[in-house]
Amino acid sequence: MERPDLDASWMSPGSSGVGTSVGIGVGVAATSVGGAVGAVARWSLTDLFPVAAGHFPWVTFAINVVGSGLLAALPLLAVARSRQWLGLLLGTGVLGGFTTMSAASAETFVLLDRGATGLGLTYCVGTLCASLLAVLLVDRLTTEQERHDFELAEADE
Repeated sequence: MERPDLDASWMSPGSSGVGTSVGIGVGVAATSVGGAVGAVARWSLTDLFPVAAGHFPWVTFAINVVGSGLLAALPLLAVARSRQWLGLLLGTGVLGGFTTMSAASAETFVLLDRGATGLGLTYCVGTLCASLLAVLLVDRLTTEQERHDFELAEADE
């Protein structure tokens, strides 16, 4: 099976890949603007609801679980299926900037380094399981055709 998302030629002008509907400049701009919005939203939440060192990082946990569920919900938006740049803006951009598995990893290591092994492992495994569960639950709201159309539009890149 051909995977245009793994072949750099899909972005080339005049190529026959489905990703040609959005130019590289529009894709980069949409992803960049969305990423900035998502990162500022994440920072704002972590600033508004600080978690004391050595405690369960609820804010980052919630951000990752909610963000994963919202990412899985994007195929529900007909406009995101029909406009690739919107999928890039909302998915790769906003939700990519909003979710933060790197912070979850760093927070896990902080907990482990402080000797809170049980809490660190609970947080690590809990984040992954809750995020996957959110995706599976939201995925049940979408149809196979919606997911297929979203993937064909390459709005999930």
